[in-house]
Amino acid sequence: MKKIALIPARLGATRFPSKLMANLGGKTVIRHTYDNTVKTGVFDEVMVVCDSEIIYNEIVNNGGKAVMSQKEHECGTDRIAEAVAGRTDVDIVVNVQGDEPFTQKAPLEKLLQVFDGEAGKQVQVASLMQELKDWKAIEDPNYVKVAVDKHFNALFFSRSVIPYPRDKQVRSVYYEHIGIYAFRRQTLLDFTQMPVSPLEAAEKIECLRYLENGIPLKMVVTEYMGVEIDTPEDLLKAEQFLQNIK
Repeated sequence: MKKIALIPARLGATRFPSKLMANLGGKTVIRHTYDNTVKTGVFDEVMVVCDSEIIYNEIVNNGGKAVMSQKEHECGTDRIAEAVAGRTDVDIVVNVQGDEPFTQKAPLEKLLQVFDGEAGKQVQVASLMQELKDWKAIEDPNYVKVAVDKHFNALFFSRSVIPYPRDKQVRSVYYEHIGIYAFRRQTLLDFTQMPVSPLEAAEKIECLRYLENGIPLKMVVTEYMGVEIDTPEDLLKAEQFLQNIK
């Protein structure tokens, strides 16, 4: 199977405009993401799909591969779908979010493995999650939580606390959804033909569109992935994290 990684990159983020061009330890956030994705060595191709010449030039002028979107898109998934619409040579597409500068090899390998073997033939889309233990983060709507069944298929995604701990004596496990997806190419293209679903519109979580259309979403548990940069405060956390791993 040919496996490629596409990194959707939008310059005008709502909560933190131009965050992908923010300096993180002497290099932009988007270059950290791109370089670390390439460094994993698990993909046949890695490419940034962007809406801005600023980001395009940042990648290409530093030896990377990028392409400009031809249309305006509401979400990153639509952006990368445009990039693979004519690519019949591709089997699996991994969507690596541009604001994940600490992308690592092991979680991505684990994510891709769910497509292998007989059982893997049934998997159409998969994503990563990590356990949340800090109650402040669990309550924070910027952290998207996911509840899963015993087979690790997603039941629901929410910015609210799920499951709600009504019985304080019952130990609940809380998972944060990490916005890295792996799709079969046709599943990705089909997604873009589905209208925005009601729960997706309410929560502003695009993967709810799969669940509302009856498409199972396999979740893969990973260890701590680093810092996803959604706010200026996250950038400060990322700078500290970078210092700690050097």
